Amino acid sequence: MRVTSKNNSKIKLIRSLHQRKYRTETGLFVVEGLHGVLEALNHPERVEMLVVSYDLLKSARGWEALNRVANSIPVLELDATLFGSIMTREKPHGIAAVVRQHWVSLESISRHTEDTSLEAGLWVALCDVQYPGNLGTILRTCDAVGADGVIVLGSATDPYHPMAVRAGLSAYFTQNLVQTDYQKFAAWVQESPYTVVGASADATHCYREMDYPLSLILMMGTEGHGLSQAQRDLCDGLVAIPMHGQNDSLNLAVATGVLLYEVVAQKL
Repeated sequence: MRVTSKNNSKIKLIRSLHQRKYRTETGLFVVEGLHGVLEALNHPERVEMLVVSYDLLKSARGWEALNRVANSIPVLELDATLFGSIMTREKPHGIAAVVRQHWVSLESISRHTEDTSLEAGLWVALCDVQYPGNLGTILRTCDAVGADGVIVLGSATDPYHPMAVRAGLSAYFTQNLVQTDYQKFAAWVQESPYTVVGASADATHCYREMDYPLSLILMMGTEGHGLSQAQRDLCDGLVAIPMHGQNDSLNLAVATGVLLYEVVAQKL
C-alpha cells in the first residue's frame, strides 16, 4: 500500500507511537532500522505492519526480507521525505516495523528452584530507572548473558521508548518484561523462591565476594540515588562495586553488566 499524505491514518498512528500515552493505549511500538526489523520478522506474529521507503532501502538483506513476507504482513510504502518525517533516526535505513509489545506477569515467572542452571531464573529488577538508553542497554545485556528479563518497578521510563528500543536491539524479542509496583513486588518476593541481591555503594560485601544463588533477582537502584531504604529492606543481600578513581559510582547499565557477568562466571 503506497501512501503519500501525512494525514493518512496509518501515518498518524506511527507518529503517535513516539509518545508513551499512545504506546500504552495501543500496545504497539516502532522498531527502526534493518537489524531490528529482521529480528522482528523472526517473530511475525508480533509484526502489525512494515514501513518502507524503497528510495532509502539499500540493503540486499532488507529487500530479501520484504520479498519473503510481502504476502503475509502488510507493507506501507512511503517516499523518502515522508518516511524520514515519522522516524526518530537522523539517517533512516528505509525500513521499520510496527510491532506488538510483549509483557509477562510476576505470577508467570518461572520458579524452577531445583534447576541447576541459569534457566532456574535470572532477572534484573530496575527501581525507578529514568533513562531509556540505560533500560534498553540493560535488556540487551540480559540477552547476552542468557537472563530471563527485566522487572520494571515504580515510576520508571517506558521500556518501549524509541531510545530504549534502539539500545536494546533484538533483546526486545528474546527477553521478558514485567511492569509492576513496589507493593505487589514486595508481596510476590515474600512468597517466591527467588533470592534478591541489591547493589549499593555502601554495602559491606564486594560483588565478587557474594555467592550468587540460582533463582536470582538483581535489584538496581535509580540513576541518581540508588536504592532507597525500603528497597534495600527487600533484599536478601547487598553488594558493592569497588571504585578506585575519582568517580563514586558507575553508570547504571555498566554496573548492571558487571554484576550480571559475575553471576554468569560463577555458574559456568
